[in-house]
Formats: sequence, C-alpha cells, structure tokens
Amino acid sequence: MPDSNRTPDAKTSGAPKKALDAKGIVDALVKARGGALAGAALGGLALIGGLAYRSLRGGKADATETAAFQDVPEDEARLMLRAMVAATVADGVVDAAERRRLDEAVAAAGIDRDGRAWLERELGNPAEIDEIADAVDDAEAATRIYAAAALAIDLDTMQERQFLKMLAEALDVPPEAAARVERELSA
Repeated sequence: MPDSNRTPDAKTSGAPKKALDAKGIVDALVKARGGALAGAALGGLALIGGLAYRSLRGGKADATETAAFQDVPEDEARLMLRAMVAATVADGVVDAAERRRLDEAVAAAGIDRDGRAWLERELGNPAEIDEIADAVDDAEAATRIYAAAALAIDLDTMQERQFLKMLAEALDVPPEAAARVERELSA
C-alpha cells in the first residue's frame, strides 16, 4: 500500500509531506529576510505571487487575485524551496546570513527531524536547474519559482547572478520579467 505521506512525484526527492511543510518554510524564509521586503508580513507565498504577477503583467493585482497568491500546490511550494536552496548554494558557500535565514525558517515552520534531514541533504546535493525547469509547465509558475529563488539570496557573487540567469532561461521566464523581479528586490 502506498505511503499517503509521500508525494508520488519523484522530482520532489520523496520528502514526506508531513515532515516537510514546503509552504511553511517558503513563507518563513521570505519573512526571515526581515523588514527589507515590503509585504513579507502578508506571507512569503503572497509576496512571491505578487512579485511574479507584477513582473509578468507590469501592474498590481486586485484583492481577489492577491488572496489567491498563497494558494499554491504543495508540490509547487516544494519546487520553490528546492530552487531557493539551489540558489543559496550556487556560489558554493552558504554564508552566515543565508544560514541564519534558513535556520530561522526551519524553526518557524516547526519542521521535524526528518524534514530537517531532507533539507540538509538538499543543501548537500541541490537540484539541477534543468531538473527544476522540467517540473514546471506554465509561465506563471515559472516566474513564481524564479522569484522565490531570487528572494532566497543576496546577489553578491557572480555565481549567484549566473545561476539566476540560467534559471530564468531554463524556465523560459521572459527577460523583462526577470529584470523586474531583480529590480524590485534590489529596491
């Protein structure tokens, strides 16, 4: 009998759903960036969704659409998390600020030992860009995943910039949308 706590998608590394609340960690990671991000108090997924929406469409969403930004499937949130981890280790170093944010997010999300172990394995062997891109099939999800990865890091190394460029290309995020994400995050 299949384990109902595991996702059937092999692309999510078989992480137990109860042990790894990807939505909770993504929310907490964005909040851990602190007051530098306006809207983080609304929730990380809402911030990511709004950022992706504005980046693709060039305008603000109405209240109905904004509420829906937090309603992403757990598999997409897990893919966001995997992209965030891959971005974090793109330069080969998890710096002190990145590690602090990650530890705070894991604590805030209440992740159990198995979930923490999955995350440590992911840090040691992050998803490849093509693996992330192959799991995405629409422009809005692609832009959300790109925005999540960009939110995870401070673009302070050439490797991180190159990672985001390659991720945007692999996800087919329009160059103007990727530029809007980066501009908004640097503001």
